[in-house]
Formats: sequence, C-alpha cells, structure tokens
Amino acid sequence: MSEISKLDQNLIIKKIDKETINLQITNNEMLMSIVGQFDQNLKDLSKYTKTNVFFRGNSITCKGKKENLSVFCEAIKFLIGKYFVTKIIEKEDILLSVKKNMELEKSNVKSFKQLIKTPRKSVIARSEKQSDYIKALKENDIIMSLGPAGTGKSFLAVSVGVSLLLEKKIERVILSRPAVEAGEKLGFLPGDMKEKVDPYLRPLYDALYELFGAEKIDKKIETGEIEIAPLAFMRGRTLKNCFAILDEAQNATETQIKMFLTRIGENSKLVVNGDPSQIDLINKSQSGLIKSKDIIKHLKEIKIVEFDHNDVVRHPLVSKIISAYQKRSTDDQG
Repeated sequence: MSEISKLDQNLIIKKIDKETINLQITNNEMLMSIVGQFDQNLKDLSKYTKTNVFFRGNSITCKGKKENLSVFCEAIKFLIGKYFVTKIIEKEDILLSVKKNMELEKSNVKSFKQLIKTPRKSVIARSEKQSDYIKALKENDIIMSLGPAGTGKSFLAVSVGVSLLLEKKIERVILSRPAVEAGEKLGFLPGDMKEKVDPYLRPLYDALYELFGAEKIDKKIETGEIEIAPLAFMRGRTLKNCFAILDEAQNATETQIKMFLTRIGENSKLVVNGDPSQIDLINKSQSGLIKSKDIIKHLKEIKIVEFDHNDVVRHPLVSKIISAYQKRSTDDQG
C-alpha cells in the first residue's frame, strides 16, 4: 500500500488496489461532521459517486471504478476545506462536493473566498454564479438578480446585509417586497398593519431567523436596525447608511422598481431580486422586472446577475422541476 497524498495531516489517502482506496481522517470532530449522523453523509456520497463506502474508526474505505474513486476523494477534500472554514458540514454540502464540471468546486480557495459570517452560521457560495453574486453584493451599490427559486438570491442578499450590519458598516437592513398574493385570494387579513403584511414577508423572516435567531432578530426589529416593510412604504424616503432588499420584484411594476432604485442615498446598497417565471400579478404584462433590467443594464455602476436552473441549491429535484416547466413553456410557445 502506497500513500498517494496527505493534506494538512488531516487526511491520508492510500491506494489498496486499482478499485479500492482507504482514507484516514485524523481530526475526530471533522470526521464526525463529514460522516454525518448515522453515517448518512457517507451513504449519500456513496450514492452520488456510485461507489461502495465502508466506515470504521477513523478509516473510510471506498470501492469502485477509478474515475468514481477520484470523484469521491475530491468530494472528501472539498468537505474538509468546508469544515476548516465553517466548522460545519450541511446536507447541501454533500451534493455540492460531487458536482461535476463546475469551476467553483475545482478550487477550494475560490469556493470559500466569498465567506459570509453571521451569528448562527457561516455561508459560502455553492455555485460559480453565487460566488459572482456575493462579490457583486459586496462591491456594487445597486445589484439586480434574476432567476428561479432555490438559487439563493434572497438568502445570500440577507446574509450579506446582516454581516455588514454586524460589522457596523451600515446602520440598518431594510427588507421589502410587494404585497401581492401568490396566485390565490387570501381575503381579509385581521390585525394591525404589521400583522397584515407579515404573511407576505415571511420568507425574509425565515432567512433572518436562520442567520441570527428569532430572539435577536425581534430585538433588532424593535430597535429599528432591521426593518421589514411592504414596497409601498418606500415611497418618498431616502435610504441612507443601509442595505435595502426588494424581494419578489417580478410582482412590482416598472414604476415601483424605479421608485425603489431612486431611494438610494449615502453609504447605501440596494438589491432587487426576482423570478420572471413566477409573476403573481393579475396582468402579468405589468411586471417591471425584465423591463427595468433592460433599461438599466448599460449602467456600469449597476451589476446584474442572472441565475438559471443549474444554479439551484435546494433539493436536487427543484432544478429538475424548473427544467420540466421551462421545457413545457417552450413547447407551448412552439
């Protein structure tokens, strides 16, 4: 048996024969995170890489075709790099670690360069486009992102906004979206204004709670450091020293998006996110997202990032579902 590589004294890979390798991870905490509860992460890796994986002590034995063994090794290396940076391995990281033909996964340095630290977790880019998006969020004053559900448009924007707030580079994070029902009539909603609009803004709350924790978020909402409001409340304001996100912008008109963009003030960033395929307006032609993108795309100060189904980082089925609907839409138009 010959040792073929050794990474930072945490991973030793040995070739047993042409279809068998043995990996030893010397850091026990890292090993447990990579293996997962009830060895589930290894089971998933085995399925994704089409290999047979056996685990005992700090030793992982992998059997399979040469090319699949290589994929498995690279996946383990990626997960070790992820653990070094974030101290946690999440379910989504397992699939990400074995994705092929993505430049991001070929370089751990690039993968973890766009790290976002928040109180409850560290967030990294999970695709090439996400890396570009995070870079744009940090470097540009106005960012517009378009693409399907599950590509991280809102979550990453909220993550960057929260991190800037923690670093005291801004004074407030403002989260907004049009109060438009998603294809169904909800009828009269009881309560005060906050209670009436909260159902529309729930996805933004979910992202904040995941990053901060409910108790801290509620306190910051009380102090005004985080403000969540419907788009209509933005009219007439000048947004200074803040990070403002307009979510679900496909349900805003061209006039409304223009109104939001022109709120920008000193030391502020504005983000407009939307999915052109999920317009909930009764008259879909009133959506101003694509129109606004075409109007402002020539302005070099504004960065536009467009995602597609290949960038989906939710459950693997989400990407397939989006592709199926896109195909049906194309067939119907044809």
